[in-house]
Amino acid sequence: MAVRVWLIRHGMTRLGEEKRYQGSLDEGLSENGRRALTRAAFCPAHVYVSTAARARETAGIVFPEAEQLLCHDLREMDFGAFEGRGWWEMEEDADYRAWVDGGCAGRCPGGEDRAEFTRRVCGCFEKILKAESGENGGEDNIAIVAHGGTQMALLGEKGFPQQEYYRWQRPCGCGWLLDCEKGSGRLRVIQEISFLR
Repeated sequence: MAVRVWLIRHGMTRLGEEKRYQGSLDEGLSENGRRALTRAAFCPAHVYVSTAARARETAGIVFPEAEQLLCHDLREMDFGAFEGRGWWEMEEDADYRAWVDGGCAGRCPGGEDRAEFTRRVCGCFEKILKAESGENGGEDNIAIVAHGGTQMALLGEKGFPQQEYYRWQRPCGCGWLLDCEKGSGRLRVIQEISFLR
């Protein structure tokens, strides 16, 4: 039996508007980000949410009546020394150049690398699936509000049809509607989704 997964990226933040790396910095939505979001046409009993303020605020706007189940391991990749900075400020930074030249897969100074980030996110998703397949059979819909990096990490590993890691990221307030076959954990794309006005 398949379960439907709504995988949603948080709304826009000030750092996002300035095109700066946000990662583990815990900034809420910008005023424009709040205004751009709209309530979903359905409301699950609960929604799994990154502990970041921007994700919690987004979940509160999109699913205002749902219980938020906070999941620390859904948080964005930790960009370490790059956080709060824009690429144009780091063009001459040797660590940043090495990271970019390596396809942004290596360890950020003081942060994570893509492989450990992906393991963290996918491990969290497996726990969500296990929780949803409890004695009562779980929900037919699983809603997750997290980050662009969370989308890429999860779908880069489990998405079908397969595509390149960065192609999985959707704009703020948008995401993917997916079918997940219980047992396999593979996520089949149904369509792109948006919770923007």
